[in-house]
Amino acid sequence: MLTRRQTMAAMAAGTVMLSMDGTARTVDPRRRTTLWYRQPATEWTQALPVGNGRLGAMVFGGTREERLQLNEGTLWAGQPYDPVNPLAREALPKVRELIFAGRIEEAEALTNEALIGRPKVQMPYQALGNLRLTFPDVTEPSEYHRELDLESAIATTRFTAGGVTHLREVIASKPDQVIAVRLSASRPGTLDVDVALDTPHEGAATRSTAREIVLEGANRPASGVDAGLRFAARLALSAKGGRVTPAANGSVSIRGADSVTLLLAMGTSFRRFDDVSGDPAAATSATLAKAVTRGFDRIAADASSEHRRLFGRVSIDLGRTAAADQPTDARIRQSQESDDPALAALYFQYARYLLIACSQPGGQPATLQGLWNDSLNPPWQSKYTININTEMNYWPAHSTNLTECAAPLVQMVRDLAETGARTAREMYGARGWVVHHNTDLWRATAPIDGASWGMWPTGGAWLCTHLWEHYDYTRDRAFLASVYPLMAGSARFFLDALRRDPRTGFLVTNPSLSPENQHGHGGALCAGPTMDMAILRDLFDQTAAAAVLLAIDTPLVAEMRAARARLAPYKISKRGELQEWQEDWDADAPEQDHRHVSHLYGVYPSHQISTDDTPELASAAARTLNIRGDRATGWATAWRINLWARLRDGERAHGILKFLLGPERTYPNMFDAHPPFQIDGNFGGAAGVVEMLMHSHGDVLELLPSLPREWPSGRISGLRARGRCTVDLAWRGGALDRVTLSPEIAGKLQVRAMGRRVDVTLQPGRRVTLDRTSFARAQT
Repeated sequence: MLTRRQTMAAMAAGTVMLSMDGTARTVDPRRRTTLWYRQPATEWTQALPVGNGRLGAMVFGGTREERLQLNEGTLWAGQPYDPVNPLAREALPKVRELIFAGRIEEAEALTNEALIGRPKVQMPYQALGNLRLTFPDVTEPSEYHRELDLESAIATTRFTAGGVTHLREVIASKPDQVIAVRLSASRPGTLDVDVALDTPHEGAATRSTAREIVLEGANRPASGVDAGLRFAARLALSAKGGRVTPAANGSVSIRGADSVTLLLAMGTSFRRFDDVSGDPAAATSATLAKAVTRGFDRIAADASSEHRRLFGRVSIDLGRTAAADQPTDARIRQSQESDDPALAALYFQYARYLLIACSQPGGQPATLQGLWNDSLNPPWQSKYTININTEMNYWPAHSTNLTECAAPLVQMVRDLAETGARTAREMYGARGWVVHHNTDLWRATAPIDGASWGMWPTGGAWLCTHLWEHYDYTRDRAFLASVYPLMAGSARFFLDALRRDPRTGFLVTNPSLSPENQHGHGGALCAGPTMDMAILRDLFDQTAAAAVLLAIDTPLVAEMRAARARLAPYKISKRGELQEWQEDWDADAPEQDHRHVSHLYGVYPSHQISTDDTPELASAAARTLNIRGDRATGWATAWRINLWARLRDGERAHGILKFLLGPERTYPNMFDAHPPFQIDGNFGGAAGVVEMLMHSHGDVLELLPSLPREWPSGRISGLRARGRCTVDLAWRGGALDRVTLSPEIAGKLQVRAMGRRVDVTLQPGRRVTLDRTSFARAQT
């Protein structure tokens, strides 16, 4: 029997997990971070994703016919464009007047005519095509197994046919910028395969030689915006043994091989949002020229090593039952009736895997579908919806030790500050920059879709809070100095754009709305929705704090503080809920169970409302959540997990998480089901797990603030707290066992657990360990 010290060491190594009674048992360390299945995928949401932050593939694991559906992160419709409505500047004062007068229907009609962008929709993210592999001699396969190893980032398919065991491996390499595929058979000379590339883009051309297949084409126009991108996919083929024969249709036939290696490079002419002068043919050729000299083993080893550098920082054990022995799709189907805490741990780690795979420095941020999309016109164009969804994609980035993965989001904010400056100037006559509820590859910033959805000016301000989050976790002064102009630019826009409410005297946004929700008084447009006021409190507070830290912009700090003091305050309705609008309209809203809970931004992701500091507002927020209900779309369900965890109701949070993990909100491949697929729910769910186990705010760290009864014993290591501190946490019997803090910079931290607090002085390189005894003798 293992000693307690040996058990803790084995748990950290992943070779031992806790049973629900708290005893340790030995398990296959790979199984706890593996998605696996006993049959091929027949639908896209059963296929397994691989990605390197720019190139993505969905692996179906077919036996006779295999499909890898392909994406390149910069292949979108259209070209650089500016959608600002030329009528907007002149019409804006009248829209504001109508809203203040309560003439909402008229305001929406004028907004649709004069303020909504032209075109009124943005450009879609588009699929590139497919790599198709046909194995003519494979019949009656048996012993089938398909998996995605989250630790190595390799998707594997294995089966037997005709007495031959077939093995197929796929990995997306960041170091080599290729998707690498190896096909092998247990009996030499028995591998026959036809290889082809295809695309849904009209007019594309494919050609082949015995060594490569090249697919070249152009993107599509959309909504009146001309096409402006070229793309290329270049596949290098290498067979060990056998014969390789190119075909006139651009495919290649391989017969009698021992094994086959395929290396795929993809690219577009996109260079940045205003430059499409790249040469994808030359770029893919240069990429493959380097990659083919290295071979699959080296490419895969380096790709896995780079992936593990990030993924391996965090491990988690929430306990294990026999339910975890089932294939992943079976666990999801049975999750509502079974006790499977390890499924939540797998979901958490899968989210981290997905963020690594779809968001890397130098690439684009995660879209509504991350990196993966099989359509030319996907749902909501698979773009960046910044009234919740894009932000939710990055909620777990810092706390789960993946700060590097937030780099594309930061770069997008830099881009939007450029394009949004023209929108601020031409549409509002304001300084700074603005972006509304969506943007795309081309960084469009005008309002879109229609008054009831798009006339929300606070998207850029919310994105700026992520810049402060980045600083708060890293305490990197150089980074803060580099993003401060973006924060200050957003603040200046609102200092110019805010209007005095003639009824109350408070400063409010106008025109605006509470994202996507109708208030029952003529539409959705309004002045000063609660969410806007909360976001602007954070924007002004964080920008002022940054200016003070950097010792700059003293006059601007004074201006922001004065404006912040005049923002409309939170209100509680007659029904006892947190008001969504300045007027007590919540009971009149036609959708009482609306998916958005925008007015609860102050609870989560912000920290303005808490059970300790603002108990009345926290109670009102809980009343709102009870009215809205626990079950919503995938991402909205995930938001509710975080909100209840922040309100310190771990049982409610866990119950909603359990629903999120079920077949109504999770596809067989563990993608979040809005439905349809949106990746934000995956990331929001992972953030909710963190929030149940650890809450970091400023220089306060709360441990197990919302631990549910269903996770009585467990551990998580490698989480990050604000202030560049790593946290390793273990608990048993529903209470803290021990916590180890590993700081990288000096500081002070108040650690709270078990109703008590311990003040800790942190020194870089010196670990601090606290256990139950530490808190038992601490002050309350």
